[in-house]
Amino acid sequence: MTGNDFIDVFEKLAGKHPGVRKGHAKGVCAIGEFMPTEVGRRYSDSPLFSSGKSAASIRFSMAGGNPHASETARSPRGIGVKLTMADGSVHNLAGLTTPVFPGKSPEVFLGLLETLLPNKQGKVDGSQIMQYRHDHPSTLPQFNWLQAHNPPSAYTSVNYHGIHAFYFVDGQGKKTKFKWRLVPKEGEVLLTDAQMEQLPDTFLANKLEQQLLQGPINYELEAVIGHEEDETNNPSLMWPDSREVVTLGTLSIRDSGDVSCEPINFDPNRLAKGIEPSDDPVLKIRSTAYAISFGKRLSGQ
Repeated sequence: MTGNDFIDVFEKLAGKHPGVRKGHAKGVCAIGEFMPTEVGRRYSDSPLFSSGKSAASIRFSMAGGNPHASETARSPRGIGVKLTMADGSVHNLAGLTTPVFPGKSPEVFLGLLETLLPNKQGKVDGSQIMQYRHDHPSTLPQFNWLQAHNPPSAYTSVNYHGIHAFYFVDGQGKKTKFKWRLVPKEGEVLLTDAQMEQLPDTFLANKLEQQLLQGPINYELEAVIGHEEDETNNPSLMWPDSREVVTLGTLSIRDSGDVSCEPINFDPNRLAKGIEPSDDPVLKIRSTAYAISFGKRLSGQ
């Protein structure tokens, strides 16, 4: 299995849109900054936590390859963040509004996507999807989460989860497993059922612009600290709620609506010194898929 397999199925599901991202096609750029706390230095010697303020290039997005996706749909929203430190080094974050991924492995996720493809009659077989979920229970946690939680009322009124496990590495080489999340200081605000029926398909970018007229929007970057028994290679599982949570800093969003994020490849494996990827196979294959999508986008494919 390769990253190309995912790009192919994304294009079959959403159609070909030259020059557009193959995943999270619909989105909006924003800019801001990240100011770390001193907490991160307990776990890592990364310049992300020791070099002061970092510039932030941000992209909020809708899941899927449709650049015209409805913004009231029960689907994940995404965030990509490129943090550029004072020394020029870069650290990327790529997260979802769901705390889990829709499959424990690339193979399971690809199989799920393939069940969504129309048959020869041009119809999606709902019974096939249900059977696949029954046979592959790791596809259920995200599905159940989306059914139980209405979509966010704004790109900035919802938690974003890193999904995958990573490792802090300190100056002595000690590793600490963690998962990151971004939590809005103003709290989560979800759409009501009535709003989901009444709002237009496109409203999130305009709402973000209007919110920023009132001043910066602040998010806390948190790390959920894992225990030895917490799995690092299955992003469809949540770690227990009892795990320690520490605040690594504040991401402040200052402006939106330009195109500064469009040339950026938000590969979640591009990490600053002092932070390393886990053995998660989904995390690993994302680099390949992102690179293929990036190349196609830049070449107008």
